[in-house]
Amino acid sequence: MSGAYYDNAMSDETTDSFWEVGNYKRTVKRIEDGHRLCNDMMNCIQERAKIEKAYAQQLTDWSKRWKQLVERGPQYGTLEKAWLAVMTEAEKVSDLHQEVKNNLLNEDLEKVKNWQKDSYHKQMMGGFKETKEADEGFRKAQKPWAKKLKELETAKKTYHMACKEEKIASTREANSKTEASVTSDQQKKLQEKVDKCKTDVQKAKEKYEKSLEDLRNCTPQYMENMETVFEQCQQFEDTRLNFLREVLLDLKRHLNLAESQSYATVYRELEHNISLACAQEDLKWFSNIHGPGMNMNWPQFEEFNPDLSHSINKKEKIKKNHEEVTLTQLTHGENHSTPPTGERGSVSSYERNQQYSAEWSDDEQPPAAQPVSETNGSANPFDEESKGTRVRALYDYDGQEQDELTFKAGNVLIKLEDEDEQGWCKGRLENGKLGLYPANYVEPI
Repeated sequence: MSGAYYDNAMSDETTDSFWEVGNYKRTVKRIEDGHRLCNDMMNCIQERAKIEKAYAQQLTDWSKRWKQLVERGPQYGTLEKAWLAVMTEAEKVSDLHQEVKNNLLNEDLEKVKNWQKDSYHKQMMGGFKETKEADEGFRKAQKPWAKKLKELETAKKTYHMACKEEKIASTREANSKTEASVTSDQQKKLQEKVDKCKTDVQKAKEKYEKSLEDLRNCTPQYMENMETVFEQCQQFEDTRLNFLREVLLDLKRHLNLAESQSYATVYRELEHNISLACAQEDLKWFSNIHGPGMNMNWPQFEEFNPDLSHSINKKEKIKKNHEEVTLTQLTHGENHSTPPTGERGSVSSYERNQQYSAEWSDDEQPPAAQPVSETNGSANPFDEESKGTRVRALYDYDGQEQDELTFKAGNVLIKLEDEDEQGWCKGRLENGKLGLYPANYVEPI
């Protein structure tokens, strides 16, 4: 440190330089701040993990609810599959965000926690070992210089006081020469006082200059010792800064799903599934199932057969067909792997709800169409009856209509309504889906 710089520093009482006595405390406090910043980083990671978990759960809930609505709704065909693919996307993205949450807590949070534990060692009396070592290092480096500085301040004060006394004595001596009342003896004493003050000033000045020289000679060693301790603190802080920078890069890697191959695959699959939707294919399916493409037993000329009764009404014909289905079931015995009929009792659920002209007898009217529950109406598809009878499927059945159930042999269903005249029952699967099924495909439990 140059003499000019030191003189300026000494004259500026408001200086806040690191080299001032005690100003190393800010460097020591930075160590404690580093420990607190690790806590802040962990809290930050925990809050983000909580957000990821909540988002994943919301995606799952949304997907589950809308998957049920779409499956029970009137949409059909390839577009229904494309719509359901959006819910599949949500489920997969939910899994990815759940994975992000796990990475944040199991990797990033634990990494900071372990580093903090290894880097900061608490003492029995409070504080950290690293803080105490840094404080003691600075005290030891500063103690000799601080002692010299105190001696300099004392010498400076003595010198300034001597100068003040000398000035007062000189003023009195000069004023006495103009006053007639001052005797020669008094004049002599005042002169002696001035001479003594000048001698004291000179001695104080020499001591002050010597103290200043001693302090200047001590300053290089003081600066070297202080810089050594400071550099140790800098290295400790450098380790913390680089570590937390590494943690932030890990956070970015875990949060940035754009770089995840799994995330990109989700949307490639979604785009592929949506692109498979074909309006012409869906229209053809609807035409074959509910439109002109349906099979029809067109009326044909029949010869008179005396063994047959031509007065059989529509209800009796339906009942007879149902009995034939039951007999077919009995001929298969207990073999549950083979369904009793491939035509679902020869009556579809769609036909069950239609009103069309047939061979009605004169004294009977066609039965009123049974209303089919729709999900796009005012009724809530989830608001169904909780009562019912448990039944077990005897055969596999693949629903052919939107309002029919699909199940495997051995599945348990809830029978909600008794069998109708055409051999169909209303029931609910264990997953909550409502629909119709052939009554002779199940047995009571």
